[in-house]
Amino acid sequence: MTTAAFFTFFLAAAAGAPVFSIIAALTFFLFLTSGIDISAPIVEFMRLQSMPSLISIPLFTFSGYVLAASKAPMRMLSLSRALFGSFTGGIAASCLTAAALFTAFTGASGITIIALGGLIYPILKAQKYDDNFSLGLVASTGSLGLLFPPSLPIILYAIVGKLDLSLLFKKALIPGILLMAILYIYSWFKSKKADIKPTKINAEEIYISSKDALWEIPLPFIIIFGIYGGYFTASEAASVMAFYVIIVECFIKKEISFFKDLPDIALKSLELVGAIFAVLGTALGFTSYIIDAQIPDKIFSLIHYYIPGKFLFLIFLNIFILLINMIEIFSAIVIIVPIIVPVALNYGIDPLHLGIIFLVNLELGYMTPPLGINLFLASGRFKKNLTEIYKAVMPFWIITACVLILITYFPYLLGI
Repeated sequence: MTTAAFFTFFLAAAAGAPVFSIIAALTFFLFLTSGIDISAPIVEFMRLQSMPSLISIPLFTFSGYVLAASKAPMRMLSLSRALFGSFTGGIAASCLTAAALFTAFTGASGITIIALGGLIYPILKAQKYDDNFSLGLVASTGSLGLLFPPSLPIILYAIVGKLDLSLLFKKALIPGILLMAILYIYSWFKSKKADIKPTKINAEEIYISSKDALWEIPLPFIIIFGIYGGYFTASEAASVMAFYVIIVECFIKKEISFFKDLPDIALKSLELVGAIFAVLGTALGFTSYIIDAQIPDKIFSLIHYYIPGKFLFLIFLNIFILLINMIEIFSAIVIIVPIIVPVALNYGIDPLHLGIIFLVNLELGYMTPPLGINLFLASGRFKKNLTEIYKAVMPFWIITACVLILITYFPYLLGI
């Protein structure tokens, strides 16, 4: 019966059944067959609504969709070019900065590649950057902002991993800045090698772009310094951001109609939020079974025999997470995290350290051949063969992998 049931679940997944329905069915099946009280997954689903960080998901997602629907991405890119263009490698650095900020606020790499990629790629080509560098930068920028607040994966990890969201935001910022700094240096070397001359300082362009983006400029500072300065929690920051972008884009910039456009944008954002909540709620029920059945303890007992030390376990952990993250991002967080957290604790790994490892690995997974989602998006957006994208993204993959190794084996860099 068990074999037939699991075969049925596999067929349902292959037929395209929603992830949450498969998780829910599997959860109830496991509870029924194990004799554990069936009310547990229902209780977990109800507990979801009382989580303090939960409100930040729909509010941050909505805010990101509002920004994406306006001309804010173009203004952010224009301002970055004006500020950094006069430096060697500055144009590439400006593209990296704009993409990272946009990904952080929208919470999705796909939107960045599609919305900003079409602007960034021709800019880099016009500056005489080679095709490989331009394609690689665009394909990798889609995930750069995932380590900066208000990144959606960080919020999800904090909820599932039962961590303080504000603290996780603070720790994730360190590898995010480190990665951006190394990518800036790499862009500088590429510019020097290709003898790409920086543009002359144009005070008028800086003034015009700054004036145009006057209302978007304070947003990252309000959110980041508001959270890190202890002025408000991550959930309160989500409310502040949602209110701010509505005022700016609807009433100051007037690029979005409050009555005509905003309801449609809200509905589109809620489609993503509803899907996340459905998966999250059912996954928490699945987590109850994992805990009640003592699955993590059994896994630890099994792998500890073959992997006795923390050093080897971290290698195994990174490979495992990378393979999972290439396939499905949100499901990986809500299903895998409850399993690996207790196992990692048995190896003496701090939960915050594990969270940062997972999130950096998540960023790497987006651009890992052959299944990284950014690679498929870039291939479709720029009409390039996947093999070209694989080759182009490899230097950026290596840089991100090096950062992952650093924060994996030197946790004191994170203050942990």
